[in-house]
Amino acid sequence: MAISFDFKELSERERYKLMIGTIIPRPIALVTTVDEHGRINAAPFSFFNCLSADPPILAIGVENHPDMSFKDTGHNIRMTEVFTVNIVSFAIAEAMHVCGAKYPRGVDELREAGLTAISGEKVASPYIAEAPAAFECRRHVTLELGRSRQIVMGEIVYAHYRDGVVDPERLHVDPAAIDAIARLGGDTCATIRDRFEMLTPKL
Repeated sequence: MAISFDFKELSERERYKLMIGTIIPRPIALVTTVDEHGRINAAPFSFFNCLSADPPILAIGVENHPDMSFKDTGHNIRMTEVFTVNIVSFAIAEAMHVCGAKYPRGVDELREAGLTAISGEKVASPYIAEAPAAFECRRHVTLELGRSRQIVMGEIVYAHYRDGVVDPERLHVDPAAIDAIARLGGDTCATIRDRFEMLTPKL
């Protein structure tokens, strides 16, 4: 016997709990931005994924404050039109968690977390030296979902990989070297260390 829910009858919090507990695993983007004064911000997002390779588009879901004002990431992208997505490996999981605390505007979360900012090649926002990979992005389009959330789509304009993560000739990315973590429901995270192959079927 199935247990079913009418989403129109659920509160926002109830819908959230069902979605984040079911749509798993979700990769984590540690997004770095700068404000109009050049101050760095870093914040993690698990409402994140790639959407297209031509053009190369990824998307992040950015929540607003309860009073509907923009959080730092949303504000900074609106002001500068750029952001950088840093992939979170197991090695920097705790540092990512530090960046997720609710600091006052203007606090450099990377400094608080002991991470190293490196100037972007094509965009103003930095990438993180300790991250296994990072994508510099220009804002492509922003979708306003009511007043509570924005979906920001970014076009990847430059990519950085830590040494040993990608084969520069074959462009094969080693998943073990990325060692990414993912969000599950609640406070639970997971690694990608258990893997198996499933070849694409051919008719």
